[in-house]
Amino acid sequence: MLENIKVYSSKDFPEYLPKLNALYEDLFSKGKGFRSKLIQKCSKHLNLSSKQIHLLAQTIEFIHNASLLHDDLIDRSELRRNKPAAWLKYTPEYAVLAGDYLLARVMVNLSRYGNLPLLQYTAEMISDLLEGEWIQDSLVHDLSVRLDQLDRVHHLKTASLFRWCIKAPFVMKNEENQFILQLLDELGSIIGLLFQRSDDLLDFNIRNHENKAVLGDLKSGYINSFGAFLSEDFDDEKKMQFKLCETVDDVKQLVGESEFKRSLEKFDAINKEVIDLYFHHLDSLGDQLPQESKGLVEDLRKLPEPLYWRNQ
Repeated sequence: MLENIKVYSSKDFPEYLPKLNALYEDLFSKGKGFRSKLIQKCSKHLNLSSKQIHLLAQTIEFIHNASLLHDDLIDRSELRRNKPAAWLKYTPEYAVLAGDYLLARVMVNLSRYGNLPLLQYTAEMISDLLEGEWIQDSLVHDLSVRLDQLDRVHHLKTASLFRWCIKAPFVMKNEENQFILQLLDELGSIIGLLFQRSDDLLDFNIRNHENKAVLGDLKSGYINSFGAFLSEDFDDEKKMQFKLCETVDDVKQLVGESEFKRSLEKFDAINKEVIDLYFHHLDSLGDQLPQESKGLVEDLRKLPEPLYWRNQ
């Protein structure tokens, strides 16, 4: 088991900004650090130094947490990691400034490291995140949103972070094999999609082992991927009833218990095909990697279980 890399320290930010440090202490203290752990998994097979691994882990956690600060404000989400969201506790203005400051520190840190391709790749990823947020915001209250529209958002938002996690260590290592880099892009996109679709299932209390709050997306007017799949054949009246559901039992009563179960089985089957494609790309990556890096394939092979099926 890999240890969680401590990416946040009060020493990272000016002492003369105490409210900023207090906000970050709240924000970083409850995170699982999954993305930084994924960075560590990938980096250990490339013989990166501890300093390089820390820079990558800190970068992804800073960007991820900046996106959470902004997303919570945009969505008016009141809780983050079972605590009051930063925009409520510290004001919306401070939440925006804190997110912006994290992104600025990412650019400063990477500029000091001096790897121009890594800096450029990171800037492109942040741009993707913002484009995805713009598109997602345009889909709020769209009761006829389609799965392919949501996939585009997930490709730009969630998947961009996962792509970065498995590709950035290779960029830091100055990998020049374009086929390897393309395979890493494909793998990152798939695991990001799987993670988001699984997260959307949690909203309907499916495989919700962590007992996260349910129907938050629907109550905020956002039809997520499983919601879009479940309601794709609804007429306008039924879509409006769907939007007004207060509990998962309300949803099941509207759809029918058996139909809800069949839709879940179909949704899982679609994503099982996506997982099969993931393994196909992973085998291709194994054919390309040097012998000393092949252990990465076995580590990446384990990801669909916790990411989609939410198995421990």
